Amino acid sequence: MPDYYQVPALMLTVLLLPAFGYLYLRFRDARTLLWFLGFLFAIIRMLQLYNLGSWNLSNGLHPWVAAAGQTSILISSAFFLASLSPQRFRIGRFNVLYVVPFTIPLVIYSILFNGVFHDIQPIGSLFLIFPALLAISLVAGCFWGAAKGSMPLWLGILSCVVLGSLGLWICMASGGAWSLIYVECAIHLMTALLLIFVFRRISPGVVLSVLGFVGWSLTIVGIFPGADIHPILDANVSRFIILSKVVAAVGMILLALEDQLALNQAAQQRERRARREFEAYTDLILSRRRVEDFDRQGEEICQTVVQNSRFAQAALLLQSGGQYRLAGAAGLDAATAKALDSLAARIPAAGFLEPGSAPSVAAHALTVNLDLTPWLIPGDDLKRLRFTAALAVPMAGRSGTEGALLLAGIRNPRGSLHGPFQNQLHADDLLPVEMLTTRLQATRSQTMMFEKLIDSEKFAGLGQLAANVAEQLNNPLTVVLGYASLLDEGTSLETPDRKAVGAILTEARRMKTTLESLSRISRHQSDQLTAVSVSELLADMEELHRPEFLQRSIDFRLSIAPSLPMVLCHAQHLRHAVLHCLQFAIEAVDRPNPAQGPAAAPSFADPKTIRLEATSEGNLVQILVAHSGPGFLQPDRAFDPYASAQPNGETAGLGLSLCATILRDHNGRASAVNLEPRGAAIILELQAA
Repeated sequence: MPDYYQVPALMLTVLLLPAFGYLYLRFRDARTLLWFLGFLFAIIRMLQLYNLGSWNLSNGLHPWVAAAGQTSILISSAFFLASLSPQRFRIGRFNVLYVVPFTIPLVIYSILFNGVFHDIQPIGSLFLIFPALLAISLVAGCFWGAAKGSMPLWLGILSCVVLGSLGLWICMASGGAWSLIYVECAIHLMTALLLIFVFRRISPGVVLSVLGFVGWSLTIVGIFPGADIHPILDANVSRFIILSKVVAAVGMILLALEDQLALNQAAQQRERRARREFEAYTDLILSRRRVEDFDRQGEEICQTVVQNSRFAQAALLLQSGGQYRLAGAAGLDAATAKALDSLAARIPAAGFLEPGSAPSVAAHALTVNLDLTPWLIPGDDLKRLRFTAALAVPMAGRSGTEGALLLAGIRNPRGSLHGPFQNQLHADDLLPVEMLTTRLQATRSQTMMFEKLIDSEKFAGLGQLAANVAEQLNNPLTVVLGYASLLDEGTSLETPDRKAVGAILTEARRMKTTLESLSRISRHQSDQLTAVSVSELLADMEELHRPEFLQRSIDFRLSIAPSLPMVLCHAQHLRHAVLHCLQFAIEAVDRPNPAQGPAAAPSFADPKTIRLEATSEGNLVQILVAHSGPGFLQPDRAFDPYASAQPNGETAGLGLSLCATILRDHNGRASAVNLEPRGAAIILELQAA
């Protein structure tokens, strides 16, 4: 007798199928695609199974249609299960879903039993084909259950073993047809169980989906003895199963809508939280007077990040002198902070957090996953404290990474929904911290440049001071020299007195020479270029700075070629250029050997030597400032203030850059070379007047 109660359920399922197609086009993910394909194959089974009067293909007269229907429902149930447990295994270069080896034996079973054997159980050895196929599918299911997923490992393996063993027993006891029906019901029951573990919430979508698949799995009720002698009960169970399919379809559509609502709500929460973070970081006042003052704010910066971001732990690493150090931390205990500071000193400045060196946390995010294990040493406290990885926001400068903000301890925002989105990090979560890190790097670099500019301005102030000193001391010194000369010319002095007068004359003339050098340094420069004596300029600088060289135990050597032509330039500008080179040379010879560590003492085997030489070649006058310190890492970029000049990652700073600018303004050229076996030199070339 036709059961027209099935028609509305079939029509509703068909009408809901375009909704699943739209969901796939909207989300473009594998889960919604598998849901669409699952209900598509389920509809094929419904058309084959139900008795709808003239449309009745369930009477056993169409064995291959029955095989197609049974195969369709097996594939449909496998798609539903795979949408919630998409675990894979690797074969060579290919990743294969576990559902593939799990489903193929079942499909072969259905085709053989319904199509080849016409729903008649074979006897003899041929019957063993079906238990063997079920056993293969059971083994694949056990490996699938053992794969890491949403369900606990023990529950996945236990479910596969219990349900699979029961299926083998049904195959041996009741025949092949009921085995396929049982497998279909067992898969639907596992799908209902997975829905609970995957979504982990109580919502209309989860409740309806679970009820729908549990009701769908009641098809196996017909295997129990006496079920076929109660036609009313059998009809009601069939109608409940039909209704369960519609309920499952509606529930899964609600699941997709609930996920989208959760995503929208999470995005709104991230937007509100990001706005609060931006406001908190904007209120953070950063010191710009000295780099040391800026670095002392590391603790305050990390505390602000911990209070306003999703991270419970923060640490700020900064580079100074080619070495990283911990500038501040928040949320970390004292032992972890101390161990992290020790590890920071072992991180090389070159190549740290370069683009592509570490995987990004989220799409379009600057934050990367940083593995600290390459810099751990045996017995490191960080390994004992289980702090071996963190998220890192690099402070990228023009010459490399100038620091990094380390983040750990992800916190779930207040009011977040339970589900698959609660622990995910998005680019919106990281954007405020990344903007803060960019601001920190820009402010620190700007502060360093301001310091260099202030030092340059000091030279101008020293020139004015030298002019005032020379002017105030010159007249008294002339009087001293005059009276000392009169005393020296007198004949009434005894020998001890004459020696004292001679000492006065010697020291007074020395002071006179120093004041003349100061006067030439502070002499007002016109806008026009004038002929300047390089010999006289270098001699004056040697006279003024020799005490500093003696104090630093530097062997200073001055060599000026005879008959050196004059050059056309501003004397004060040229003096500044040479002074920048001398200061860089002093810093280079005072710098410890990188191979011996930052705290190593100067080696007596490598004396500190600075040579200042002036020669001429054709129409060029060359001034060479050589030192015995470490050579340039990149001589062709020695005058770039942001390029690493030394092997320890330290830059040349603004001094050499200003020197190159002065030479270009005077139609000259500045170059840098490395000397053998050790040392480096800066060559200044000017046109002869």
